[in-house]
Amino acid sequence: MKQHAVPSRQAGIALPVMLIMLLVMLVTSIYLLRSTNSTTLAVSNMAYDASLSRAADLGLHTGFQWLKAKALDDKAALIDDDDAAGYTAIMNPGASPRDATFWQNKVVIPGPGGTSVEYVIHRMCTQRLRYDDGDNQCVQTAEVSADLGNPVPVGQSLASDAPSFAGSPQLHYVITARIAGARGGNVVNQMVVMLGV
Repeated sequence: MKQHAVPSRQAGIALPVMLIMLLVMLVTSIYLLRSTNSTTLAVSNMAYDASLSRAADLGLHTGFQWLKAKALDDKAALIDDDDAAGYTAIMNPGASPRDATFWQNKVVIPGPGGTSVEYVIHRMCTQRLRYDDGDNQCVQTAEVSADLGNPVPVGQSLASDAPSFAGSPQLHYVITARIAGARGGNVVNQMVVMLGV
């Protein structure tokens, strides 16, 4: 008589291992999907902010054109405010673009895509007086007029890129522009302009 071997009982270890591997693959794929979505959203937001920043530059350019024309036409008029042009002849040192008073005489111009760009211009002085008045303090810079072709006078720097300062100061003006985007973004850009007195 022939004996049949009784098959040994299998432990079934393959099923739990496969379930654990599937779970790891599922968690990894969810993480990768979320990571990809986060990266896409971050890049999209950065591109959106960059487009808003370029749109806000329209306000800076418009304010600069007005300031340049006013300085050529009637520089003495820059001692007084011009509310219609968004110009204020003083700037509080503690003022911030987050304050409502900073924007009180803003100029609103149409921006791209139905948005509005706002800008203001401030002269960096503490009083509505001439820059050289004893009661006024203004941010000033000496005009740079480097002339590298002439010999350097005694006592001056011999470096080829050393600036040569003139005696006439330049006053500082700050142009600030802001734009509020359709998706809740808000961009504020500033530019400092120096004009000779």
